[in-house]
Amino acid sequence: MARAALLLLVLALAALALLAAGPRAILLLLIGVGFGLVLEGLRFGFAGPWRLLVAERDARGFLAQLIAIGATAAVAIPLIAGAGGELQGAAAPVGIAMIAAAFVFGAAMQVVMGCGSGTLVNAGSGNLVGALALFGFIAGSFAGTLHLGAFAALGTLPVITLQGVAGTGGAVALTLAGLALAGGLALRAAQPGRRMPPARLWLAAGLIAALATLNLIVAGQPWGVVYGLGLWGAKIATGLGADLSGAAFWAQPANARRLAETILADVTSVTNIGLIAGAFIVMRWRAPTAQVAPLAPRGWLAVLAGGLVLGYSARLAMGCNVGAFFSGIASGSLHGWVWFAAAFAGSRLGVGLRGRLLVPARTAGAPA
Repeated sequence: MARAALLLLVLALAALALLAAGPRAILLLLIGVGFGLVLEGLRFGFAGPWRLLVAERDARGFLAQLIAIGATAAVAIPLIAGAGGELQGAAAPVGIAMIAAAFVFGAAMQVVMGCGSGTLVNAGSGNLVGALALFGFIAGSFAGTLHLGAFAALGTLPVITLQGVAGTGGAVALTLAGLALAGGLALRAAQPGRRMPPARLWLAAGLIAALATLNLIVAGQPWGVVYGLGLWGAKIATGLGADLSGAAFWAQPANARRLAETILADVTSVTNIGLIAGAFIVMRWRAPTAQVAPLAPRGWLAVLAGGLVLGYSARLAMGCNVGAFFSGIASGSLHGWVWFAAAFAGSRLGVGLRGRLLVPARTAGAPA
């Protein structure tokens, strides 16, 4: 009976999407549900595998990420090139603030153990730490939109894509070569027995690549997370009486239109909602257990602060592990590679910070 209710939930969300935003919203919602099912059901993640590679020399999850990106790039780059402008890549400029923000993001995601998609999955699966981090992420991402212009003024390069440098075929070749190099370095650092992904992760990588390609075709842009969360924050702010007409980011015509419309008309928001629903379905389909983290009060504060920093830095870095790392690299953007290098360096720092900041709550009878 409970599982039938989960199917009814999906149908209800699809009907709501149809009424609010039309048939495309249904497709994007179902793609988002697919992302949630794969990420939670097959335990495919971004932040966790980076931590495992750094702390335990376990490269399996990281290699699965590279496989998914490579499979997506092999299809997405030619699709974008041949679409006559109807499909857009996740290309962004490289800048001083962007690099610093990506470094900070990498550290913060290890503190809260989740990136953009990870906070959505964790919240959807009933994890209270993930829910609090998501709340912070939404607030931080919105705050980042208010300061984006000032940080961009510190200096940026023009948008550079591998397609623009080497053509479509060259971009695919360079992307796959770069991913192979990153994979080779990870394999060299990994311990024996922790190198090749298990069948579960191969399957997850293939499904993520297929869903990301569908998202590009249906949405007209690659899979992303951060914009939708910042939009949710903006809608909450306006609902509380804030006037964003003077904010440069929200005064831009496209952003102002999305702010005025239902969130189901925003392609990033609707896939985010689907992702949360997909993770919730997996959690309820299994035998659910209460997920209450035994954190001390300062640990909960660290999670909230980490979520705020995560959202703020993701906005300034022009994306998270999904929008910048996955989709940026998969669509040929130099920004994706620079983001990856800076965020991975920050992640190494964050692995050490997590143990110091997230202090477990003392249980009765435990030594001081």
